[in-house]
Amino acid sequence: MTKEWSLTKRSALAVCALMLGCAGALAQDARPIRLVAFAGASNWPIWIGQQKGFFAAEKLQASLEITPNSRQMAADVFSGKFDVALTAIDNVVAYVEGQGEAQLPGPADFVAFMGVDDGMLSLMAVPGTRSVNDLKGKELSVDALTTGFAFVLRDALMKSGIGADEVKFVAVGGGAQRLAALREQKQTATLLNSPLDLIAESAGSVRLAEMHALIGPYQGISGMARRAWLTENRDTAKAFVRAFHASVAWLVDPASKDEAIAILRERVQGTSPELAQRIHARLTHPERGIKRDAAIDIEGLRTVLRLRSTYAAAGRTLSDPSRYLDSALLGEALARR
Repeated sequence: MTKEWSLTKRSALAVCALMLGCAGALAQDARPIRLVAFAGASNWPIWIGQQKGFFAAEKLQASLEITPNSRQMAADVFSGKFDVALTAIDNVVAYVEGQGEAQLPGPADFVAFMGVDDGMLSLMAVPGTRSVNDLKGKELSVDALTTGFAFVLRDALMKSGIGADEVKFVAVGGGAQRLAALREQKQTATLLNSPLDLIAESAGSVRLAEMHALIGPYQGISGMARRAWLTENRDTAKAFVRAFHASVAWLVDPASKDEAIAILRERVQGTSPELAQRIHARLTHPERGIKRDAAIDIEGLRTVLRLRSTYAAAGRTLSDPSRYLDSALLGEALARR
């Protein structure tokens, strides 16, 4: 390195992690962290963190797997197969309240500690659909019948004058599965988060509505783990938050745009240059994109609780956001920056 280079310790480690001679040494000291997520916006910062060395800079070795549905995700996190899930915060609420669809062998001690997005949800339909009203009498796909995004869809339909008894909900699985079903026209419409909505739109699907305009603030994807794991691995969890936060900061930096798009197109085969540009614009939008501060939107969480209180079969009113949060970890993680 020349004297003109003035790298911070963390930056130096990140560069070192990308160099063959140092990667092995860092890997020996790296703590493994096993991540699980759905297809969606949260994965781009993970790929960036892996490729640009932000996890290595925090002495983490991060692996990522995609889950097929929320039931499998909950079972795998509870069993310890994965340490951290990037999932709708409603899944945390559901399992803490004993309303999750997977039958776990014990009480779920799930807790959210970091926010990723507001759901970035759009109602997408097969070609030829003109309006939400056209969905009456049609089949609509959801992940599972009692998950938060299904409640978002029910609320959006209700506000558009369509009752739950006027459509048929079909449990298909996560966003990737619902996108495939929509493209095959197995159901008429579904909710998709970004960038899956843009992929569907590029293939001819119709955008009927964006959910933030219909339901208001909403906390969507969040980082979650078991409370027991966070207690025993707090330093690892804080290192993960710092690495993810650094990856998002790099992603939204205009100087990183071309390289970020290259990483996206490498990981999501078949993404055209034009579609990649649209995805980048959507996910880096300062208000509607990935959260830059990694904070959980408390008002958005209140909406999650309202929807679950209204539509879950248990009929129980949920009103305490703190019950589902580790509100201290994010501040602890980023305080040293």
